[in-house]
Amino acid sequence: MARTKEFDPEAALQAALELFWQRGYEATSMSDLVDHLGIGRASIYATFGSKHELYLKALERYDRAGLPPIMRELSRPGPALPAVRAVVRRYATEAADDRLRLNGCLVTNTASELAPHDPAAARRVERNWDQLETVLHSALLRAQAQGELPADRDPLALARMLLVLLQGLRVVGKASGDPARVRDAAEQALALLD
Repeated sequence: MARTKEFDPEAALQAALELFWQRGYEATSMSDLVDHLGIGRASIYATFGSKHELYLKALERYDRAGLPPIMRELSRPGPALPAVRAVVRRYATEAADDRLRLNGCLVTNTASELAPHDPAAARRVERNWDQLETVLHSALLRAQAQGELPADRDPLALARMLLVLLQGLRVVGKASGDPARVRDAAEQALALLD
């Protein structure tokens, strides 16, 4: 007779996500995961696979939790440009907040730590960025159609610039204790939308 799991896999996955987000992939050992999750190594392997597979599942969970609220915010009916500005300013505020900035963004962290040499991680990062770029592009197209964005602006190029800005805000915010640096950068980028 098969044994039943004596732990909640969803809670364990969330705990793994938090540990990876705080420490990074390489700095998190299987022993760290065993200690942090409070379950045995064999149970981790049986439920999630390897450390790498667990990391990718945690990254997927992070992505599923983070993108939908941004997509909803940028897809609401009505003026689109205020929503774009609000998203950029929220990223800047979070990047400057001492309680939030030190972990950065798990997608951005993965891009710098794993994506250059890990094709599976790179695909997940690219998928996240493609989705964010698409929702930004859609909002900017709507803004242009509604007369909020000048006709001579390229919504796709602006969406790509904002994507890079948002990721850069996370990196600089994580490494810098100067909140003005990220706030000034965000406001300068938003001025391009006028």
